[in-house]
Amino acid sequence: MIYHLLFPLAKYFSSFNVMRYITFRGGCAFVTSFFIVILLGNFIFKKLKRLKIVERIDMYGHVHLESLHKSKKGTPTMGGILVVFSIIVSTILWGRWDNFFIWISIIVMAALSILGLVDDLLKVKKGRGLSRSKKLFFQILIGAFLGVVIVLNKNLSTALDFPFFKKVIVDLGYFYIFWVILVVVCTTNAVNFTDGLDGLAIGALVINSLIFALFCYLAGHIKFANYLFIPYVEGAGELTIICLSLVGAGLGFLWFNSHPAQIFMGDVGALSLGGVIGTIALLTKKEFVLFISGGLFVIEAFSVILQILFIKLRGRKIFQAAPLHHHFQLLGWKESKIVIRFWIISIICAVIALLTLKLR
Repeated sequence: MIYHLLFPLAKYFSSFNVMRYITFRGGCAFVTSFFIVILLGNFIFKKLKRLKIVERIDMYGHVHLESLHKSKKGTPTMGGILVVFSIIVSTILWGRWDNFFIWISIIVMAALSILGLVDDLLKVKKGRGLSRSKKLFFQILIGAFLGVVIVLNKNLSTALDFPFFKKVIVDLGYFYIFWVILVVVCTTNAVNFTDGLDGLAIGALVINSLIFALFCYLAGHIKFANYLFIPYVEGAGELTIICLSLVGAGLGFLWFNSHPAQIFMGDVGALSLGGVIGTIALLTKKEFVLFISGGLFVIEAFSVILQILFIKLRGRKIFQAAPLHHHFQLLGWKESKIVIRFWIISIICAVIALLTLKLR
């Protein structure tokens, strides 16, 4: 919005030319979203507590884990509402309204946040959220919507771009819709699985969003894209705004969500933020790069899948508990140590993802 208000004035006041630069507006979006969360944080926490929207510790009968988390009972949850709100507001303020990528990302994020909101409210009011099948159905529905939009848009490619290879490109055509569904479902659930310890998921999301802010900028800049042999996606640079908004909002939320957490993100945040990162990866043709930079999320999700498979096929567990962070809790690791070490893993994965820019 601010771009459309101020940039036309550049012909009268040259200082307004700064609005044309994505880097400047991205920095402003970062600062805006951070301060929205910081300034509204305490108000939202008190409001949620007054409405009794608080955490109920349910570790599916795992007594030891419940004892480790008992101090968290009664902590306000659904704090993801504030994160999503701040991202949308700062993106609308500093993004270009004539950019398709901005709006489709906001729509997907908003849709998944509504799904998470319903799930969280059911957990608070009835003790149980939506069934896995219902959540999966709506995730597939949202993914299918995004897939159809991409396939029908003549300016967007349905080809897969593989990191480390310059000329390996596979065009899926209409089958790309199924690929989009897979990415959306995987990213939303992977972040949701990771959101189990204070600051763990939001910290990893901040790291990934920072990396993707760079990838979006490069993908939307024709000279950089050609130099690095990555797909050029006209207009994708504007996604830098939403990525940096997520970084700012994430850091603001981490201020309150760090151990011991004053508030939890809830599904309203985990599903929507995971989904928007997946959406950005799809729009910039960086799906496989996301699997690298989001290695922590992949590990956490894979630990759940392995646990289920071993129980069904072998009749025993491979981990003491899943997702993986709970396994280390039961091994006696302190929560803060697990979170920091997992953040380190996330940073390493992000650096490896950056290497894909030159190793092609």
